[in-house]
Amino acid sequence: MPQQNPGKRYSRTVTYKQIEEFIQEYPFMSIRPSKGSCIILEGKFWFRVTTQKQETVEDDYLLRISIPQIFPKDLPSVCELESRIPRDGNHHINPDGTLCLGSPLRLLSIIQNDPTVKGFAINCLEPFLLAVTMKLRGREQFEYGELAHGSDGIISDYACLLKLNHPSQVIAAIRLLCLKKRIANKKQCPCGCKRRLGACYFHKRLNQFRTMASPSWFKKYSIPC
Repeated sequence: MPQQNPGKRYSRTVTYKQIEEFIQEYPFMSIRPSKGSCIILEGKFWFRVTTQKQETVEDDYLLRISIPQIFPKDLPSVCELESRIPRDGNHHINPDGTLCLGSPLRLLSIIQNDPTVKGFAINCLEPFLLAVTMKLRGREQFEYGELAHGSDGIISDYACLLKLNHPSQVIAAIRLLCLKKRIANKKQCPCGCKRRLGACYFHKRLNQFRTMASPSWFKKYSIPC
């Protein structure tokens, strides 16, 4: 890796120190040239994880990780480059070839606990790859459970995060997150209380998610109809 100024910022939020910490943890990965604004990390991603049943699992995958300019306010994308992971619905590969690590809002929530590139790798990427490895070795189910495919799985996970009961409530809540707060607070609350959002306790729950990302992020990752 070329010598860099430790204080240099690769983007608005990702510093050289973050990238250095990631590469120290995953020494077979390296920075690759990028035509866009994303930081590209590519190479052999080796990990060792202890499962819920106290099994120690080691494996490696050839990956390309794209870190967006506004990380952690937006999600990295990850591609597996050797096709070890079958390209089918049973192994959670998106149509564009990226790994389906979880619902967007769930991943965003996890990242907030450790908003670094290394934290993303440990808390989001390693559990997914562990589950894939165990499945490739004969495990019937994903190690940490799995969501249904498509919008059904996303809605189910969002309902859990937002503590709502019905898909229509979840869709309404995400639409409110796509609006500026002052506009959303004048709309009817999705919890079913029949009051405007600003007059219901539920606005505090939505505000927790507003601190994680902008309305444009929620538009980008809105639930597909």
